[in-house]
Amino acid sequence: MKDILKSANPYLPLWEHIPDGEPRVFEWGGEKRLYVYGSHDTERSCYCGKDYVVWSAPIDDLTDWTNHGVCYTATDGSILYAPDVVQKGDTFYLYAAEKCGGKIMVASSKDPAGPFENPIESKLGFDPGVLVDDDGRVYAYWGFCGCYCAELEDDMATIKEETFRSHPVGHIPDPWNQNADTAHIDLRDAFFEASSPRKIGGKYVYVYSKRYVTPLPELGVYEGNNGFLSYKWSDSPLDHYQDGGDISFNGGEILKLPDGTGQQTYRWGNNHGGLVEINGQWYIFYHRQTGTDEFARQGMIEPVDIAIGKDGKIYIGDITYVNGEPVSSKPVEMTSSGVSVNGIDAYKIISAGYACHISPLHQAYIKPVYEQRAGISAPVVNIRDGVTVGFRYLQFGVNPPKSVTISGTAKGQMKVRVRADSYRGKIIAQFDMDPGETSAPLTAGIIGKRAVYFEFLGDGEAEFDWFTFDR
Repeated sequence: MKDILKSANPYLPLWEHIPDGEPRVFEWGGEKRLYVYGSHDTERSCYCGKDYVVWSAPIDDLTDWTNHGVCYTATDGSILYAPDVVQKGDTFYLYAAEKCGGKIMVASSKDPAGPFENPIESKLGFDPGVLVDDDGRVYAYWGFCGCYCAELEDDMATIKEETFRSHPVGHIPDPWNQNADTAHIDLRDAFFEASSPRKIGGKYVYVYSKRYVTPLPELGVYEGNNGFLSYKWSDSPLDHYQDGGDISFNGGEILKLPDGTGQQTYRWGNNHGGLVEINGQWYIFYHRQTGTDEFARQGMIEPVDIAIGKDGKIYIGDITYVNGEPVSSKPVEMTSSGVSVNGIDAYKIISAGYACHISPLHQAYIKPVYEQRAGISAPVVNIRDGVTVGFRYLQFGVNPPKSVTISGTAKGQMKVRVRADSYRGKIIAQFDMDPGETSAPLTAGIIGKRAVYFEFLGDGEAEFDWFTFDR
């Protein structure tokens, strides 16, 4: 009996919909674990839900996740937006965003998994992000279409009024607020939401969701787009932030077209997340959309590179070096493999829900699943002629597989071509899709770490559930 792939990208079970994930490494009970705190898409017809849950994994295996259950429920029964959690001393503090981010409550616990109790109301605002500095001082950052920051008192909730700063980072024009600030608009590096502060290499790094309001043709962006997580940096916590760059983008694999422009292969949507270092490797946590709206989001993770140049600038993402010196950076790839940097095991049963490429846009999509059972698969549905569904990356080992099996359904005549390395790459298998499981021999060998694409052709409609390769 084959094993079912239990964690890749998304890293949590496919039935769990936790966006806005803030990753934190805490040592508790004699063990260091990575904890993820985010909002919880349980309402299904709008953003988020009325409780937070906690998941964690040992730092030596970021595919082995434990569900600790509900850690906080809104005091007034309202919807909870993106939270953050930090540790000071032996206490963990949850910044709970009640009333859809309109009321920030600070609750505490002696256990990083909660429950978080004794909430008090603060004057912080939308999407709070908190930094406990090396000297024990605490700084908070927040905002929507405009950002704010301040140092906090020892109670972890009260703002030190003399430290309050408005707009340390320029923001987008705010179409939702006619009285919005217009003096700090930045059309190039525009703050939208999702404040997430970190201190890295002595630098203060402000991660946030950027909304592009000018075209970015190389990534297929031609209209307003806030699928990016970006950053600015400073040598001080509350001001003097300088240009950084983009860390991640949830628009899927970006196809490079002959004219030099890019083409997205996934339905981009809002984004939120943070950086964390684990065993010497940095990762960016972010989220993507499933379904046809933004109400069934899933947590994603990618390795990132971080370096500091001779001029003191910090580079984060996919970095270009010249003579050993960092000179530029761009967003890291959106992958199916996430922390499995050598590729996910091609010989396990792999849900189509791990696809990072579904093209053309706005046709086929990953159908959200909610049944909380082990091994549940999230299918790609509404597949018609010409759709490609891709996975980056699989690991085949040193001996090539002999066959491929897919599971799904087809109405009408549908043919499947399996391609290697590119959605237009070498065909390594092709067959007619039958209801249920269909197996076919490979016509070309494939070994090592590779991308794989399933191309669907015909006059019918298909649903793609899972696949596997066989030796």
